Amino acid sequence: MRIRPTLKSFGLAVFLLGTATAVAQIDGTRGVAPIDSASSYEVAGIAVDVAAKTPDAARLGGWRLAQRKGWVQLSRRLGGGGAMLSDGALDGIVSGIVVEHEEIGPNRYIAKLGVLFDRARAGSILGIPAYADRSSPMLVIPVLWSGGVGQVFEQQTEWQQAWARFRTGGSAIDYVRPSGTGPDSLLLTVGQTGRPDRAWWRTIIDQYGATDILIPTVRLYRQWPGGPVIGVFQARFGPDNRVLGQFTLRVGNSAGVPQLLDTGVKRLDDLYQGGLRSGALRPDASLLPLPSPTATPTADSVASDDQTLAQIVGDTGTTGQGIPVTIQFDTPGAAAVSATEGVLRAIPGVRSAATVSLALGGVSVLRVVYDGDPGSLKSALEVRGYQVLGEEQSLRIRRAPSLLPPGLPADGAPAG
Repeated sequence: MRIRPTLKSFGLAVFLLGTATAVAQIDGTRGVAPIDSASSYEVAGIAVDVAAKTPDAARLGGWRLAQRKGWVQLSRRLGGGGAMLSDGALDGIVSGIVVEHEEIGPNRYIAKLGVLFDRARAGSILGIPAYADRSSPMLVIPVLWSGGVGQVFEQQTEWQQAWARFRTGGSAIDYVRPSGTGPDSLLLTVGQTGRPDRAWWRTIIDQYGATDILIPTVRLYRQWPGGPVIGVFQARFGPDNRVLGQFTLRVGNSAGVPQLLDTGVKRLDDLYQGGLRSGALRPDASLLPLPSPTATPTADSVASDDQTLAQIVGDTGTTGQGIPVTIQFDTPGAAAVSATEGVLRAIPGVRSAATVSLALGGVSVLRVVYDGDPGSLKSALEVRGYQVLGEEQSLRIRRAPSLLPPGLPADGAPAG
């Protein structure tokens, strides 16, 4: 008579243990939140050597000099010619100084600095759109192989940390970098990178507001404990885990691994940008949302008189089921969601517009059902002040910067 309660208690204990294990798989932080640098241009590695009467004056002079040098480099990089600005103007567009290395003496300041420039303000001065050179959103899955074991978010890794601290503002790639919290460690795994199933990949990238996948991979080989470390880096992409390019870097000991990985991230970014320019890196068409199935018209189903046609059209005055279009848009706050939905619903031909994936402070996803050619929807959005990327039934929209002269009001009722 006492065995049954014991067995029940044992079964309950096993159930609770299994539940605790499942919860532990997604509890805790297995990664690092990425630096939000999408609104900034970065110019890194600026060397300064300034002498002054006091250490503070020398440091301020070094930062001023770094701003000037950084602006010249940024201007030339973006096709602005490298014209100099005043220190007051630079103070208005510089959003931060990154200290890579510094040495401070009684009257001297020697450092290597990075300068962050506000993307919108710098773009307006140089006369270029702030986000015109960005790709469609790409989901980053950083894979680290060390000791024969592959990891992504199973635990915190130096490779994921390197991608988290990489400043993406100056890159043409629109990186979507997960932080490793919540379900990230369950969805984004080494095993998933080897599964070509498009349906599941579409489900995953929809959760993160992306259109394709980037799989930056590094394999670390340690010659002996505390000795040289060799890193083999590969720029992989897409659901088929294809290789875009690779290279090898080496450091003298384990203490240099963070610097090795930071350099590897920058080199991989160069490879991805090169692939974007050459056309090798482009969204996989098989990852686009599948269109709704429509019936094939037959001769028997064609109306022969006005009465039959009126029955098909119905009271709404429209025919067919419409074309589903997926639209990704920035949502800095809740107001942006309702505003964007309102703009879409006001476009003639739009049957419905609903947010299916919400990410406040990031990129959300709208599903629109549209009667007509997706190209006409794209044109209607551009007329309403949006920059539109992508083609056919997968679009990415951003608010275009105002190009109106100062003092001239914008047209509040654009043509549809």
